Amino acid sequence: MELTHILEELNLDLKKNNEHYNMLVDTVKFLEKRERILFLTTSNRGEWAIKELNEEPKSTILAKSIANYLGNKKCKVIEVPKLNILPCEGNVSHVDGNSCGVKKSVLKDKDKNPTGNHRCWRSINNPEDELWKISKELFESDTVVFFGSVRWGQMNGFYQHLIERLTWLENRHSTLGESNIIKDISCGIIATGQNFNGSNVIELQKEVLKFFGFDVKDVLCWNWQYSSNVKDESQSSYKKSAGTFNETFGLD
Repeated sequence: MELTHILEELNLDLKKNNEHYNMLVDTVKFLEKRERILFLTTSNRGEWAIKELNEEPKSTILAKSIANYLGNKKCKVIEVPKLNILPCEGNVSHVDGNSCGVKKSVLKDKDKNPTGNHRCWRSINNPEDELWKISKELFESDTVVFFGSVRWGQMNGFYQHLIERLTWLENRHSTLGESNIIKDISCGIIATGQNFNGSNVIELQKEVLKFFGFDVKDVLCWNWQYSSNVKDESQSSYKKSAGTFNETFGLD
């Protein structure tokens, strides 16, 4: 899918009547001024749905559409569910303190960790782990935007999984008293959902990303939710949401 009406002058009806379209326009205008952008998509679909229904998650569609508009020289998309990112070892809370992100946990591989900033015991203990594919791009970016879906009132599991694995970024400056190596990276989070708690999820995750040390930008943080009726679980509602999503953002 492509954003056919991303510029305001191309669809004045959307500009006038649709707050989410205007949020998208403001986001793209901000991103156009950036040089190296990383999109991390965290929602997923079964392979059968992708093949038989030709469908990807709404948040992934949105990320790829924006990236296509910006161009691949400027913007890179990484689909997190397609990587082998193993669970966090939980080294934040030991009897002897917090050992997450200590200098001893640096990944000693110049190809995977050219900056020397990737510090994670799980990455050392499990060579097949692919978190480095994200951190390597992250450290070369001036902007990162997380995309995902709201499920059961919170960000989806792949997002939570990734955030846990990136805890060493926060520990470095908060617990270990070292420099904040991501303070100059502009950051945002964009989520899509059906009918529950989306705006609250965005506000919470904004605070989480601020704790991490990112330069969180309001213009990069917003939520699209099909319905405000939390009790609407009808089949017709779910079927209509995809079409409404495409119409909202001028997607063809």
